[in-house]
Amino acid sequence: MIRLPAGRFRMGATGHYSDEGPVHDRTVPGFEIDVHPVTNADFARFVGATGYVTVAERPVDPALVPGAAAEDLAPGSVVFVGTPGPVDLTVWRQWWDWRAGATWRTPHGPGSGIDDKADHPVVQVSYEDAAAYASWAGASLPTEAEWEYAARGGLDGATYAWGDELRPGGTLMANTWQGRFPYDNTGANGWFGTSPVGSFPLNGFGLADMIGNVWEWTTTPYASTHVVPSCCSPATVGLPLQPVARPATGVARTLKGGSHLCAPEYCERYRPAARSPESEDSATTHIGFRCVRRSGRR
Repeated sequence: MIRLPAGRFRMGATGHYSDEGPVHDRTVPGFEIDVHPVTNADFARFVGATGYVTVAERPVDPALVPGAAAEDLAPGSVVFVGTPGPVDLTVWRQWWDWRAGATWRTPHGPGSGIDDKADHPVVQVSYEDAAAYASWAGASLPTEAEWEYAARGGLDGATYAWGDELRPGGTLMANTWQGRFPYDNTGANGWFGTSPVGSFPLNGFGLADMIGNVWEWTTTPYASTHVVPSCCSPATVGLPLQPVARPATGVARTLKGGSHLCAPEYCERYRPAARSPESEDSATTHIGFRCVRRSGRR
């Protein structure tokens, strides 16, 4: 982990997506944060030590989906499958598929694996899974304000985590979709899907993958705009915009950072201010997490 000092910054943005506003001043106490997202190797140690079973590895509760066929209650999760050509980008079901047997060990379903991806971010983890890992590690998941403060790397008000230019000097700064979404991906510096943590430049705080690679869970309930001035004020939970892997609980948390699937024509959320709601039940091939420690907790 890296220790970040207490600080005040401008949170949010204008000119992109409406839920990123209003721009407002936010103060965060000092805290420690993981240098990079939790990896497959990290998560494997947690599972080995505790025997933890992730949400995607558990059968779906039939009470949540009355009348569902038995095969539809099998453990599994949501997998990105892409499309053979251009499609209507308002219909996300065209490139997402529920797949039995998709778990953190087999992210794309039976036949896939992570044997050669120990240093990639763990995916197919729900909010509950991420929180369980954090507790085991003597840590917590970050709030949205902590996460955004860390992602900005000291560049208060900058569009990106590295400044105001998307590709300074022509350099690709994060693992995001290259090509035409969701059918043509030329690879981010040769990576298709997730990449090993730290494969792209660190931000000003020395943190890796705050933008791109995988979306990251925060503890902040999602609201359609920032709740100002208190981060602890009641929030109106929005409907999930990302695919829901299981019957939704009605609780959505805020994801941050964008992922390897973010493309300018569909999801220009590879910025510190960007945010997206996700049902706590959901696990997909593009969501991971990192942890923080606050004063007094070790």
